[in-house]
Amino acid sequence: MDLKMVRETAKEKMVGYCRACPVCDGRSCAGQVPGIGGAGTGSSFKANLDALASYKLNMRTIHTATAPDLSLTLFGHQLKTPILAAPITGSSINMGGALTEREMVDSFLQGALAVGSLSMTGDTGVPSMYDDGLAAIEAVEGQGIPFIKPRSQEEIKKRIDKAERIGALAVGVDVDGAGLVTMALNGQPVGPKSVEDIKELVAYTDLPFIVKGIMTADEAKLMVEAGVAAIVVSNHGGRVLDHALGSASALPDIANVVKGKVTILTDGGIRSGTDVLKLLSLGADAVLVGRPLIIGAFGGGPAGVKLTIDTYSKQLLQAMILTGTKKVTEVSRSVITK
Repeated sequence: MDLKMVRETAKEKMVGYCRACPVCDGRSCAGQVPGIGGAGTGSSFKANLDALASYKLNMRTIHTATAPDLSLTLFGHQLKTPILAAPITGSSINMGGALTEREMVDSFLQGALAVGSLSMTGDTGVPSMYDDGLAAIEAVEGQGIPFIKPRSQEEIKKRIDKAERIGALAVGVDVDGAGLVTMALNGQPVGPKSVEDIKELVAYTDLPFIVKGIMTADEAKLMVEAGVAAIVVSNHGGRVLDHALGSASALPDIANVVKGKVTILTDGGIRSGTDVLKLLSLGADAVLVGRPLIIGAFGGGPAGVKLTIDTYSKQLLQAMILTGTKKVTEVSRSVITK
């Protein structure tokens, strides 16, 4: 099995939903929500890739970084790579249903764990899909992180209770799903959250609490004040707001004000290990990969997900050697240039 074979198999299984393009840049699926495209013109999806492409790596070969260390600790869990699986749901809604929801999330969780990483699971307009994710996490002894859409406070708390019962490592709310079309189509009300709402949820659970969908420095500071364990710099894959900034464009300002005060995760447009190194250099502590792992799951199940994360990790290792970077936990801003 190789990535080309995985992509071809995924393409056959997701006809009408995803073309499994050689370069996944949102051009062919613009506006396809439901589906896995970007909202409206698709410009926010493309902005994620353009933002990453605007940075170049500074090659350095006079140094002692001959055996870079990719390991890190996240929420008390030891990882062999900073590349995690993003929270993804809706096999039947967005990908055509060739895999059941449980088969898809099993692929993410098992594939990520097989390479020493972790996967998130998600929430969508069909409430049972959140439960599918929880069941998959429980099957791997709690080694996963469920995310909840920005529903009412009481509905979120019910889902937090479930996450606690299965022993999840952490729990999150993806506030960037506040205007998601697929939620509205299924009669599942969602909306923005206030700082007080977030403080209430942080206080409600003993699990590390993550807020996904932070794209400005001012809101990042508010999340630190609210006591969250981590933020995810994310525009929801460009699926909620047309003409939004790319994650790699928003990340530096955010890292400048909250780095070291909160764990910073990010996603958006990651298509290689060099993209990962760029984001670490810009201030991320770890990254979340989405669409490429959908291709991995539909094209090869857990093995396809493992292959994708492993490939990106090997590319990251090579890039670290060629930029003089010894540890993923100590990536210098000097690694990149605009």
